[in-house]
Amino acid sequence: MDHLRSPRSRRGFALAVPVVLSLTASLGFLPAAASAVPGAEAAAQEARAGRAADGPKLAYVVNTRTDRRTVAAVERAVAAAGGTVVAAYGKIGVIVAHSADPGFAAAMREVRGVQSAGATRTAPLTAAGTTDQGAAEPLSAEQAERTARASRAAGAGEPLEADQWDLRAIGADQAAKINPGSSRVTVAVIDTGVDDTHPDLAPNFSASQSANCVGGTADTSAGAWRPYTAEDYHGTHVAGEIAAARNGVGVAGVAPGVKVSSIKVSDPDNGLFYPENVVCAFVFAADHGVEITNNSYYVDPWLYNCMDDPDQRAIVDAVNRAQLYAQRKGTLHLASAGNSNHDLDSDAIVDDSSPDDSTPVTRTIDPHECYDVPTQLPGVVTVSATGVDEEKSYYSSYGKGVVDVAAPGGDGRYQIPDTPSKNGRILSTMPNGQYGFLQGTSMASPHAAGVAALLKSKYRHASPAVLQALLKAQADNPGCPGSYDQDGDGAQDATCEGGARVNGFYGFGVVDALRAVK
Repeated sequence: MDHLRSPRSRRGFALAVPVVLSLTASLGFLPAAASAVPGAEAAAQEARAGRAADGPKLAYVVNTRTDRRTVAAVERAVAAAGGTVVAAYGKIGVIVAHSADPGFAAAMREVRGVQSAGATRTAPLTAAGTTDQGAAEPLSAEQAERTARASRAAGAGEPLEADQWDLRAIGADQAAKINPGSSRVTVAVIDTGVDDTHPDLAPNFSASQSANCVGGTADTSAGAWRPYTAEDYHGTHVAGEIAAARNGVGVAGVAPGVKVSSIKVSDPDNGLFYPENVVCAFVFAADHGVEITNNSYYVDPWLYNCMDDPDQRAIVDAVNRAQLYAQRKGTLHLASAGNSNHDLDSDAIVDDSSPDDSTPVTRTIDPHECYDVPTQLPGVVTVSATGVDEEKSYYSSYGKGVVDVAAPGGDGRYQIPDTPSKNGRILSTMPNGQYGFLQGTSMASPHAAGVAALLKSKYRHASPAVLQALLKAQADNPGCPGSYDQDGDGAQDATCEGGARVNGFYGFGVVDALRAVK
């Protein structure tokens, strides 16, 4: 699943990326087309005149002013332009629609009250595809037995904890003895679904704060939030990193006392995370009292959404409205920085993977004008990945002023821990009661989300902005390395800009669970 933030070259082998603060001037504040709305239906019909609805059926986001009159008028204009309203989030002015008319988005952009509109995909709604979540490595019976013996010898509470070098790296094993986190705090995993029947996840799972948002509307029926198959393991792995219970079974999470919920957003046909699904997820989380969301993905089909493209601009606008709405209601978002080893503060990045739902094209983008969503959106905490040596993982994207904090994400190539399995990846829960190793910034973000949950447990009334400040304050920054030549070929594999307080590799530093609870 290339668009996730786990180990592949992109967001997540099973890999994700951030919007810099300068984006605030560009998104969420798009100018209104006009202050009045009368004649919207006529404008849409006129724009559509002479065109046949003979294109592939696509999904669209139509972003409007938020007053009820405008939203209602634009909904009528959608129908007049040959579209179908799937969902209308009037509180943020986002309408999700379907249409087979190739000119639908252009027609909607001419409607009064519409501030942006665009297709959320390049492939038809019925298109099927395959997913690649990356090279997950199941925990073998031999590894499990060896790890259990080591855990018992070390006096660890969980049978597989000896292989969880990541917990020790941020003091989470010690933090759990002081404060494992409050059951009044919930971290929503916006992902491929969570297997809440897993014995390490069932004790801390919040079904009332879980849903399936695929298609743009929330399905809260029992089990709708679970993965489609065992191959959709990404969300379950992420959930275990955050809140696997300390119950003498398997592994432990960073915050084993908090609640975790699942908001599934992966498409059943191709596994992609389309914008309308993510919009639904952020709104659902906000409306159901979720304090923290973890976002180990990027919004498909574009790795970077460029503001000079009307479709991509509409995607940024829609998702940003939703995540800002959640922030206003008290939800802090954390997102993975991405697995492309891209400098997100550079002048140019080559993106040869977008769109990922049809035929990719190679383009050179400016990451200050083209954004990885949601990680580069305002107020979202961007997390880079480290390995056991507390160095940036070889795959992790980075960037001064973009990365906020760092956390263990694993590095099975250059940073190998002295654990029973000697596996540089992250061990966590998998569907059907299993366990496995993954690496990526997908794994880093939930470690930071777990620490944020511990801070929220301690400072119950902290706003998202205050919580983010606390997260940065407790981080420990190793500073820029003197050299970053991991493969030893004499060339620098990445360049770290900044100083000991804040820099492009680690932001304000590697999160510290023990400091968070003291």
